Amino acid sequence: MAFKKISLDGLSFNPFEKIGKEWTLITGGNAEKFNTMTASWGQLGVLWNKNVLTCYIRPNRYTYEFIENGDFFTCSFFGGECRKALSFCGSHSGRDCDKVKETGLTPCELDGCMAFEEAELVFVCRKLYSYDLQESGFLTDDGIPEKFFSTDPYHRAYISEITAVYSKE
Repeated sequence: MAFKKISLDGLSFNPFEKIGKEWTLITGGNAEKFNTMTASWGQLGVLWNKNVLTCYIRPNRYTYEFIENGDFFTCSFFGGECRKALSFCGSHSGRDCDKVKETGLTPCELDGCMAFEEAELVFVCRKLYSYDLQESGFLTDDGIPEKFFSTDPYHRAYISEITAVYSKE
């Protein structure tokens, strides 16, 4: 089944389900060299009169360098049959293994970016702004820094314009 470019205006889904429960693969790089990682944090909305996706990547993740060095990346959303592959991509580094080979996912190129044939929905995103989360930015004392950042570095946030949406025909 091929991807079809669709309008974001006609898209209807629950972002809390798609991102928080079903997860997404964030993929940076190009056909020659790319990496992907699983994410369960992120936001969708409107900022600066643009439809945006904000994702968060720790600087120690291999995907970080691909996102940092490119202008575009993809977020791919899958059905439940790919849960095992997404789990693998979230718990193994592309520095140490070939995630495509290990998961059986099929890379494909959309608008010069890498995504996966098994995805049901793909957002192509163009980076607009980035910033680093910091402990001093927390406004509550409900333990978020201790819970999420006691052993890992703080994330870099990427606010990105959704430039294209692809869905399976």
